Amino acid sequence: MSESELDRLRHPDEARATIFRHLRPMPVERAPLAEAVGRILAEDLAATEDHPPFPAATMDGFAVVADDGSPWREVIGEQTAGFVLDAEVTPGTAVRITTGAPVPRGADAVVKVEATEPAEDHVIILQEDVAEGENIRRVGADLRRGDVVLRRGARLGPAELGLAAGLGVSPVPVARRPRVSILSTGDELVEPGQPVGPGQIHDANRFSLIGAVREAGAEIVWSGKAPDDRDALRQLLIERIAASDVILTSGGVSMGELDLIKPLLGELATVHFRRVFMKPGKPFNFATAGDALLFGLPGNPVSALVGFEVFIRPALLASMAATRIDRPRAPATLLQEAAPTDRIEFQRGVVSVSADGRLVARTTGVQASSRLASFHGANALLIIPPRETTYQAGEVVQAMLLAPPLGPEHG
Repeated sequence: MSESELDRLRHPDEARATIFRHLRPMPVERAPLAEAVGRILAEDLAATEDHPPFPAATMDGFAVVADDGSPWREVIGEQTAGFVLDAEVTPGTAVRITTGAPVPRGADAVVKVEATEPAEDHVIILQEDVAEGENIRRVGADLRRGDVVLRRGARLGPAELGLAAGLGVSPVPVARRPRVSILSTGDELVEPGQPVGPGQIHDANRFSLIGAVREAGAEIVWSGKAPDDRDALRQLLIERIAASDVILTSGGVSMGELDLIKPLLGELATVHFRRVFMKPGKPFNFATAGDALLFGLPGNPVSALVGFEVFIRPALLASMAATRIDRPRAPATLLQEAAPTDRIEFQRGVVSVSADGRLVARTTGVQASSRLASFHGANALLIIPPRETTYQAGEVVQAMLLAPPLGPEHG
């Protein structure tokens, strides 16, 4: 591909399509259930038996025959969870029962304990009419044998882990986490906690990306800083390509003489594009080396995080065959003016619910690509299409929701 074609501005949709053409699915592995939170399920999970497998009491009370007209019942035993009482309930008898315990033979209703007067060897039923099936969860009420409970691509949260455990599944089949290496470039970068000298800054990008990668469910296998030395950087990239599914670099993709990532990607990998028609984050390199994906992100921290949200997060999730790979989008009404833009702009914003139920949006202030504070408190990226005239308050734009909208009091 010619240099001019590589440097052609790609529309974000075109850039995304190019990235997705080069994704490969992560292999399946088995994870202990207790360690599977946040993982992506790799196979459908179906019920192998009815749930519950026996009729069960939904209340503490007494198991009885529903149409027995006598209020006085002899108590012939006690049924608790975890075993089956060897007794049969007949007219004139009852079994004391606890919630979740199997209903004994012959009983077809459970009278809650609040509707009885228990004694040592008998119970008085105070409820006048007892319906057949009352306070009993029937066989298969929750799940029938063969029902698909969890679909491939589901992210395993607390409820999903409980469902898998209820099915007796452990370990659970999941997609392997993509192995990600994160590399910051620049001699001016200093580790947090260390003093900065003249012309130096603390390395913020790497730690923002570490958080973003982990939140997306991928595994970080290496992260660190490389000096602006071509040979050292080249060797490091070779090592990381061999050991990673995805390599994220921050900085070194613009036009300066010390922007070394850009030429090294051209040497070590197949570069597919270098610039995207978006703001912030126009310098965005995407390359492949074998099965490894390489993303060269800009050095400005906001540009790097926006590029991650728009392209890399969905790619990581898609490689694990996740059902939901994109942040939800919704129309939101601007509460303030937005300046005209020559590229698709992703402004950091706060979306809330207005008193009349609409989504409304405001920005987080100055939107400079170097101002990482513009991401602090943001729950959305406001997608501002290019045009020559100012966006007025009251106009509607699309919002990529990073978190749920705030309540009406914040509108």
